[in-house]
Amino acid sequence: MRNYVTNDILYHMKSLSLTQPHAIVMVGIPGSGKTFFAKQFSDTFNAPYVTINDILPHTKDEQSAHTVTHQHLDELLKTKASVVVEVDTATRTARRELATRLRNAGYKPLIVWVQTDPDAAFARHKRSGQSDETFDGQIRRFSPPHESENPVVLSGKHTFATQARVILKHLSAPRAEIANRKIIPERNHSIQVK
Repeated sequence: MRNYVTNDILYHMKSLSLTQPHAIVMVGIPGSGKTFFAKQFSDTFNAPYVTINDILPHTKDEQSAHTVTHQHLDELLKTKASVVVEVDTATRTARRELATRLRNAGYKPLIVWVQTDPDAAFARHKRSGQSDETFDGQIRRFSPPHESENPVVLSGKHTFATQARVILKHLSAPRAEIANRKIIPERNHSIQVK
């Protein structure tokens, strides 16, 4: 079943010609499933995945990791290929700055807010080996996306196939809008000179 669903989504992605590259920006509390869905979207949509989690172990501190991650992202944006991004998106300010960076590079940001029950998120976070204080601090810092950010809300309780269809629908919406526009042919106003 899973291969069929994934193949079905890939088939639709191949026929999808986006008018501009997209950046799928993952947002959610720790343990919500952001990383799981980001990796799955990256694999399914054949899109590069940029995450601070991969860079942090190779840098001396968190600030260095942020710097290197954003430099890496800036280089990938030059390719104009759609990307999946999981960086610091806990605050509206951070998301606004990231969205501006993406738009300036010619990308359309798609905020994907992964929601899950706080108790389930806490249990997942505990399995990662981080402290309760770390979780509590990240929860206090988190600012849910505002409706003006047009977030796509996913549930950490649903299957990946269901969530991928939701994302695919949002990615293909601009194309559908263009296809549904009525094109009025221009009238030729040229004057013939005798």
